[in-house]
Order: sequence, then structure tokens, then C-alpha cells
Amino acid sequence: MIEKLFRVRERGSRVRTECLAGVTTFLTMAYILFVQPVVLSAAGMDKDAVLIATAVGSALATLVMGLYANYPIALAPAMGHNFFFAYTVCIGMKIPWQVALGANFISSALFVLLSTVKFREAIFDSVPASLKHAIAAGIGLFIAFIGLQWSGIVIAKPGTFVGLGPLNTPPTMLALAGLAITAALLARRVHSAILLGILATLAIGLLTGLVKFQGVVGVPHPQHVAALQLDIAGALKLGFVTVIFTFFLLAVFDTVGTLFGVSQQAGFLRDGKLPGAGRALLSDAVGTMAGTLLGTSTITAYIESASGVTAGGRTGLANVVTAALFLLSLVFAPLIAMVGMSIAGNGGAMLHPVTAPALIIVGSLMARSVLEIPWSDPTEALPAFLTLVGIPLGDSIVDGIALGFISYVLLKAVTGQFRAISWVSLATAVVFVVRFALEPGAK
Repeated sequence: MIEKLFRVRERGSRVRTECLAGVTTFLTMAYILFVQPVVLSAAGMDKDAVLIATAVGSALATLVMGLYANYPIALAPAMGHNFFFAYTVCIGMKIPWQVALGANFISSALFVLLSTVKFREAIFDSVPASLKHAIAAGIGLFIAFIGLQWSGIVIAKPGTFVGLGPLNTPPTMLALAGLAITAALLARRVHSAILLGILATLAIGLLTGLVKFQGVVGVPHPQHVAALQLDIAGALKLGFVTVIFTFFLLAVFDTVGTLFGVSQQAGFLRDGKLPGAGRALLSDAVGTMAGTLLGTSTITAYIESASGVTAGGRTGLANVVTAALFLLSLVFAPLIAMVGMSIAGNGGAMLHPVTAPALIIVGSLMARSVLEIPWSDPTEALPAFLTLVGIPLGDSIVDGIALGFISYVLLKAVTGQFRAISWVSLATAVVFVVRFALEPGAK
């Protein structure tokens, strides 16, 4: 039955190897269970409700990918998308999280419709490579900046806006210890470095009394429901076009890039193409829609799946194991609550020293995309640079992307390189120009 469903031997693997790969993938991406509730709670969502949505949504999406596409590529709420959802849309634009979920649902519905054809691949191929890399790196810097704030390493300062905070306060020292441990594990190429770093930081916090012990085993008890609370009607207003488009754009970058990246490592590609790519893309799209209905931000393919592939995973059976572990994690709600606990820092600021190191590390990994930017070409480098710095300094992923697309089209046009301007780039630039014209100063 297993062989008929997953073709394990046909792909040169074994059941035991697939199970080990599924566990490995889960361990490398389980940090999202700790981080996601903290991030979305900033938008006013209930932490336990987000935890349930994250675990169930990730399990469902991962299972669909495994059973329908038969690939060992797990899915969960995307880092970067969650910050765009919480900090740019909900906090920056002062949009209720229910409306933000509605916008995300509309975007995911488009995913499902367009995943039946090759439209998503066409869009991905049409966006300038320099902007793809700059967006990934810019989001990485944005995430790392949030992590530096959550740890107390960087604080607000008059005159200079930001500056180095006191590093000798207990919460910041805990975050620094966690950062050092996680970095050391990563340098030694430990697959579950981020998860182990979080757990090690938690252990130090418990031993020093900074984190209050709440138990390990127990189910979540949300005070407010997140599932089916999306406001689709509120998201259909004209002003949300760019928000929906950005959700869509970010998902295209993450999904297609991750699918091809992991597939290349696993040896799935044939002449540069991924067999059954349509099934994989549709699985991702369905997972995103289901996650939004459950009450979490965009669910997409995780690059951490590469760890399971390295461990020998070659079929969807590995995903079945990963999905089961996501569901099992729900009985460890007290442990997850301790990891995401807020601790008062210098000046009364609420810090998250246990999860902050993970954000800094994830941000550093995403920032390495700058190596792929052609810095010798001003028409490519300047738009990429504006995107790169615009996202963290403008405190908005969408504004950073806007600066990149507008400047790219402008520079290519004034240098006569009209053929380099794809219809996607031109349309995106026009949409953002209209948005700035209609909503001056909007975040």
C-alpha cells in the first residue's frame, strides 16, 4: 500500500529513511510554532488561537503536498509574510486582522485558480532576478531588525531614531546567550540549530528565573477564536489591491523558489523543470487557503525541507510524518507559551528574548541573497538597493517592493532598455504609483 501510494523504492528510498527525513524536517522548522503566535499577537490575535491555526494548517498543507504531489516538501506559515501581515498591514496600515485575513484569503483563492495553469511560473520568471534577491534579503533584514528589538539589543533613541541598547540587562543577556548558542550550532551545521537554540535559551531562562515555568504538556485554550473570522467583504475595497497583490507576489517568490531549490538538491528536476510542478503548486495554494480560513498568515513551502532531503527523504511519506508531528505539537501548548513569553526590559519595553535569536538567525540566512544581485549594473543595483534598505528602514515590506519596481522601470526606460521591462514589472510599478498617489504617506 505504501509503495503503491508513494513509490518509495522506485525513488531509491526506504520507509525508515522517509520517516527519519520527516522527523528531521519537522525539527528544523518547528521554531515557527514558537514564533508565529508571538508575531501575530502583535496584530491583536489570540496566541493560543494562532498556535492551533499554525499547527493544524501546517499539518494539513504538508499532508496535501505529500499525498497529492508526493514530494517531501513541508509547508508552514512563512517568515516574512507573517511580519508583513502583522506589522505592515495590521499595525502600519491600522487594518483589523480580520480584514487582513480576508485579503490573504482572496490572494490564496487566486493562487488556487492560477495554479491550474502556468501563470504563477510565468509571473515568477517575469520579475527581475535582482528584485527577487533584493526582496528576500530585505525581508531578512526586516526580520533581523525585529529580532534585535525583541532582544533589547537595538532600542529607540532620540535624534538617531535607533541605537544600541544596554547589553547588561538580564533579558538582553539571555537573548545574547541564545544568539551565541544558535550561531554556534548553525556553524557546526546542526540541522535543527534554530529549534535547539530556542530550547537552550528557554532552559537558561528557566534556570535564571527570567522565564516562569508553566508546564510542558497541555492543550491550548484560546480566549478568542481565529478560525473563520476573516472579513472578505472588508478586503474587497479598492485600497486593498496592493495588499492583496503583495500577498500574492510574496507567495510566488517563496513557493516557486523553494520548490525548485529543494527539488534541485533532491535531484527531482528534469532539464530544469519539476515534474508534477502543477500538483506541487496547487498543493501549496490549497494549503494557503486552508491556513487563512483557520486563522493564520500565508502558508507556503519551507526551505528547511532541504534538511529532510539531505537525510534521504524522496517521497511524500516524509511529509506524512512531518504533518503528524505538527498535530502532536498541540499537546505541548504550555511549553510553546513559555518560549513566547514577554519579559519587561529596560524602560518597560516588552521583550521576547527566547524567540529573538531565531529571528536574527533567520534574517541573516535570508540576507545572503544579496550575493546574487548584479551590483556592477546601476539599472539593476540601484532598484535592488532601494528595495533592500526600503523594507527595514521604511518599516514596510510593501513600500520597499514599491521603491524597487518603480525605480527599476524608470531606470530601464531612461536607458532605452525597454525590452528588459516585462509586463509584470510595468504593471506592478503602475499599481504602486497609483497607490502612492491615492494614499500619500500610507504604510
